[in-house]
Amino acid sequence: MGESIAVIRLETQRLVLRELTAEDAPALHAVWGDAETMRWYPRPYTLEETGERIARYRALYASGAGLLGVVLRESGELIGDCGLTWQDVKGVQEPEIGYHVRRDFWKQGLATEAARAVRDYALAALGCDHVISLIRPENLPSRRVAEKNGLTLDRVIFWRGYEHCVYRLAKADAPAPSR
Repeated sequence: MGESIAVIRLETQRLVLRELTAEDAPALHAVWGDAETMRWYPRPYTLEETGERIARYRALYASGAGLLGVVLRESGELIGDCGLTWQDVKGVQEPEIGYHVRRDFWKQGLATEAARAVRDYALAALGCDHVISLIRPENLPSRRVAEKNGLTLDRVIFWRGYEHCVYRLAKADAPAPSR
């Protein structure tokens, strides 16, 4: 028998975070293709680029990393992504929590809820000793999500052509996992 590969699935009160599939491209493109949602990125993604990024994240799942689909528990609708990716920050591989929520679901605490589940997963199940979030200084909503989940501003760096705040939380300083 071959080794079984664990499937990443995280659950919160209102959300299910699950591995993305190729079939998720249209729903996720409603997020990644939206100019307002992606305003802190160089540009929104095309549908083709969305599909390519999903394939890239699928290849990471065996390692425990990769952006996951954020699905409303009640309706089963995919409304965004959240997950852990490894980023090269000044020559150091850092575990980053990233998140995007479709604009019509903003200001409901869903990004905070999803990011908290990923934080707990990274620190407990994956054994990371810390997590970060890289956020453009002007992106106040994403900064608030990081802060609500216990991450604090560690430093500001120039990364990928833009200034970024590096929010950080050490495992030793993390709150107990939420249930």
